[in-house]
Amino acid sequence: MIRTALLAASFLAIGVPAASAQVSVIGGGIARDCYEAALYGRVSNQEGERICTKAIEAELMKMGNRAATYTNRGVLRMRNGDYDGALADYATAKNMKPEFGAIWLNEGAAYIFLKDFDSALVSLDKAIELNSEELYAAYYNRAIARENTGDLAGAYMDFQKAVELNPEFERAKWQLTRFTVSN
Repeated sequence: MIRTALLAASFLAIGVPAASAQVSVIGGGIARDCYEAALYGRVSNQEGERICTKAIEAELMKMGNRAATYTNRGVLRMRNGDYDGALADYATAKNMKPEFGAIWLNEGAAYIFLKDFDSALVSLDKAIELNSEELYAAYYNRAIARENTGDLAGAYMDFQKAVELNPEFERAKWQLTRFTVSN
């Protein structure tokens, strides 16, 4: 079973980064160390990426854990600004476990950082369709992508949905304060 943990941020709208989610690895070993590097940031992103690469190359894993490890390495690469490397890892993970919503959520975040909002929307729609565990983050990121494609009403509704799903998500609450609703 996969569990996700969110490290919030967000991007454009007013220069705020996109939300991403790490995918937990059941069991121990190097793949678990990779997950913890992505989640807790106790090591540099470069060191975390090295740990993930070692897990991918040297550790026997079930397909779900392998997909999670590629996703976690993608998160670390994305934090380093290596969006192409992150997208390559997400593509590999999707080929293994396309039903993992966190992969699509992270892919959408990478596209937001690249300012490819149309591609971000495709990925985030899929994350929402799959009922990603961090669903509020998928709505939040989709709101950012929608706003940047000119769909202000859709963006507003998605920011509202993010707050509805996670009332403690302050960044989404703040985003809503930028909107004025009129008839």
